[in-house]
This record gives sequence, C-alpha cells and structure tokens, in this order.
Amino acid sequence: MVKDENVEFICLMFTDINGIIKNVEVPVSQLDKVLANKITFDGSSIDGFTRIEESDMLLHPDLSTWLIFPWGEEHGKVARLICDIYKTDGTPFEGDPRVNLKRIIKKMHDMGYTHFNIGPEPEFFLFNTDEHSNPTLHLNDDGSYFDFSPVDLGVNVRKDIVLGLEKMGFEVEASHHEVAPGQQEIDFKYQDAISAADSIETFKLVVKTIAKEHGLYATFMPKPVQGINGSGMHINMSLFNGDDNIFDDANDMLSPTAKKFMSGLLKHARALTAINNPTVNSYKRLVPGYEAPTYIAWSSKNRSPLIRVPAAKGKSKRIEMRSVDPTTNPYLAIAAILDAGLDGIASDYELMPEVKDNIYEMSEEKRREENIVDLPSTLHNSLKALRKDEYVQQSLGKGLTNSFFAAKNAEWARYQQTVSQWERDTYMSQY
Repeated sequence: MVKDENVEFICLMFTDINGIIKNVEVPVSQLDKVLANKITFDGSSIDGFTRIEESDMLLHPDLSTWLIFPWGEEHGKVARLICDIYKTDGTPFEGDPRVNLKRIIKKMHDMGYTHFNIGPEPEFFLFNTDEHSNPTLHLNDDGSYFDFSPVDLGVNVRKDIVLGLEKMGFEVEASHHEVAPGQQEIDFKYQDAISAADSIETFKLVVKTIAKEHGLYATFMPKPVQGINGSGMHINMSLFNGDDNIFDDANDMLSPTAKKFMSGLLKHARALTAINNPTVNSYKRLVPGYEAPTYIAWSSKNRSPLIRVPAAKGKSKRIEMRSVDPTTNPYLAIAAILDAGLDGIASDYELMPEVKDNIYEMSEEKRREENIVDLPSTLHNSLKALRKDEYVQQSLGKGLTNSFFAAKNAEWARYQQTVSQWERDTYMSQY
C-alpha cells in the first residue's frame, strides 16, 4: 500500500491523558522499524505518562488502524497508524489510555460478552477566523436545528468532512446543523469500543483540518458561547454476545441485563462525570435550559434525564448516555462507562423507576420525592465524587487515576486564580 499509494510519511499516533492526539512522524524508509515495534519516544514529555527517569517508551502500531489522510499530498501522501504504548521491558504501559481500555474489554470477555458497541454523536462549532487564521468570536452562521442552505453556511464544510471521512473508511450515517448558530453534528456508524474511540480521535482531527481549509476554525469546546446550547457527544451503547444484542428484549423495553447495566451507570454517575466532562468549561454546558442533562435519572419518553432509552429493537436496541462531551478522552470514558455497567450486572443495585415527566419542570421537592440527584455542578465537585468512588478509580487503574487527578486539580487551581470579566463587571462598581 505504501508503494501503490505513494505514501512518503507515516504518523504514529497515540493519545495523552487529556485525550489530545500526539504523534511521531517517520519517513517510509523507517517502515521496517515501525513494523518491528522499535520506534521510541520520550514519555516524560507527554501529560500523564511517566517520570523522567523512566522516559523511554515504545510505539506498538495497531495495523488495523492503517489509513491514508486525504490531504497534504504535495510532498507525498501521509498515512497513520494508531499505537499502543509499551515499556522497554516489552510489557504494555498501564498509563496508556488505549491499553487501559483493552484491559476493561478483557474483563468484559471474561464475563462472557464478546463486544461493546459504541455509537457517538459528536457536536462542534464553526467560527470565522481573522487574517492570521486565528479564531474570532464570530460564528459562521445563524442557522438552527436541521436548517438548510443558504441559512446553514456550514453545509459545504460538512460535505467535505463527510467525503474525507468516507475516503478514510468511515461509514457516515448523517450530518446536519444543530440547534445553536454555527453548531454542527456528524454521526458515524457504531463500532466496537476500541475502534469507536480511535474513530472519535480521528474524527476530531479531520474536522479541524478541513474546517481550516475553508478558512474556519472548528472547536469541540463544550460551551464556547454563553446563552446558546453547548456541544455534547451522546454515547449510544449496546452489549453483545456473538450476534445477540444482550440489551434487547422482545417483551420489554430493555432486557434484565440491560437494566442491571444501567443501574451501574446510575450508581457511578457522579464519579463518571469527572471523566465524561473533564474541563472547567464542561459544566457551563451542564445547566438547565440548554438540552443538556443535569439530573441522574433515566427515561424512554423524554430527553431531560442523564440516560435515555431510544425507541429501537433487535440489534439496534441501545442505551444513550447524554452527559458526555467531546473534550473527554474517549478511551478513558468508554472504559469507565463499560466497567460501571459491568459492575451493575455483577451487583444487585436497585434500578430507580423510569422518570417520564420533564425533570426541568419539576420542583426541588418533587425531585427529592423521586430520589433524583443532581450531577456535579463543577469540575471540582465531580473530582470529589471520583475521589469517593474507588470502583471508578479502579476502572482507570492507579497510574491513570493519579495522573488524571494531578492534571485536573491543576486545571481547577488555575481557574480559581483567574479573575473573569464577569467578576469585574459585577463587583468593581459595587464595592
């Protein structure tokens, strides 16, 4: 393929603790070395990886992730391989988010299930850029949900993104303008857990690259503009054993196993929020009034709870977790969600009753009567919830947990020390 497609460079990609793509690019003259797992890098320079005295790390490419980027051919084509991180003694590095997800998948296999399907729904905003190609605060259009050209000015960008994704092997199911001005959504077909996480990371790269070619800036920041909806990444999930969807039940909305799985998600929901919504800005989206969930509940009838059961049957039967946003590290999020569900299957948690009423319109007293608890309202509160939940910490493993807390506590500390324009506008004239 390298010879036939005139590939000149190979990007060896991996992901740090924050879900940011990193890569080591090598010329194709190093292909034999790549395939022999002999490409090294300095792990001490990567957030959440390792100490400087243990810095040498090895890249083990997953050959099933081979694809050729549909851009940048002026110096020959560029291909990519997603890699697992290994230590120099030949063992997988437990601080690699992708390696950790594989550990949880093995646990799933040991419990008798063959695969965990994930269908993500990532949303993003398109902003105009200035003469230096830096993002401005001006959205690229004033469109809204399912608007059509000429109101929807993102249509050509989305078309090029879809065409680019399809060239790279994605099966795109739909693309459309979302509710807020400048907000877009492109949905691709469900995949197994590892492939889905790989695809989410690749998707972000493609969106940003093609938006830049159009003179626009794409951001997956959950709430870049106040007063309008933020961007989420709903996660649709189903558990399979061979060809059988374990969540499906011909006589009920969900199988008993699916209900137990969901009880685990609800049990660990507050701790999961730290992983699913890992930035200070994430919590500006998780507020009432903007279609994002703020309460721990489930329903098949409305979209205000944390978990929704879409109207589907057979192999399409699934559970949708609506809190997740696209700043999450998909390897960490999928691992933690899967492990929380497996805990529900293995335990005897009581599933709370379905909530059929709009929770946003309930009084606080009514929510207390129905035992509906709030999601954490800040990154600080979600980190406290994670600190109390040893099971979810075990889903990440000790190394990743420590690195995650270190990174996020530092982020919260920086935020606390920042004085915003809102504070100056509100307090300087009063005091």
